[in-house]
Amino acid sequence: MNTPIKPKHVAIVMDGNGRWAESQGLPRFAGHEAGIAAIEKTIRAAIHHHIPVLTLFAFGIENWKRPDEEVNFLMHLFLTQLDLQTAHFIENNIRLRIIGDRIHIDPEHGKKIEEVELATAKNTGLVLVIAFNYSGRWDILQATKQLCQQVYSAQLHPKDITDRHLQTEMALSDLPEPDLLIRTSGEQRISNFMLWQLAYTEFYFTEIAWPDFDQSEFEKALQAFASRQRRYGLIGKQTAMSV
Repeated sequence: MNTPIKPKHVAIVMDGNGRWAESQGLPRFAGHEAGIAAIEKTIRAAIHHHIPVLTLFAFGIENWKRPDEEVNFLMHLFLTQLDLQTAHFIENNIRLRIIGDRIHIDPEHGKKIEEVELATAKNTGLVLVIAFNYSGRWDILQATKQLCQQVYSAQLHPKDITDRHLQTEMALSDLPEPDLLIRTSGEQRISNFMLWQLAYTEFYFTEIAWPDFDQSEFEKALQAFASRQRRYGLIGKQTAMSV
């Protein structure tokens, strides 16, 4: 029996916390709290299935437009979880990476992010990436600015710029691009998430709200991924010959 192909990098848009809570007559905050348990289950599932990289979309730049009360709660929840989970990351050999715009976040959050990243930097197991104050357009824009600076300082000529130059300046350029994107709660869009990196990613959408997402749901996504034929612009016959 052939071993199912597994992704090297799984990215997840964790959607539906608020709607899950409202459907049960609870405040939206309760959904965000319940979502923490789903994160823990998903991390365990990724480790169990030997997935090298797991990226979770926690807070997008556009999310600042939500009601102040909810945003403040999310910021507090994020900071609290960084404190609570650091020992767990170290114990389980998890390396934490945070991607996103750190210039425009609270200095307290920036300091805590740096502390946890440093504390887990030597871990060699799962690379857990949290996209916080992130957007795909921001990622492309900041990479473009880096290239502009290189041109301005005569390190690079515009005619020599390739997609590889831009790729090098993107967040997570040192890691494999996502093979599989999971989005929960029935929405079928990427919501400005990793626009560059998702060029050849397989998408998996589920009606399950994020607080109800668990190892069995993660495994369903892996099974769906294993059934796909990834052609990268080729035809199926060419892909089969290259395997």
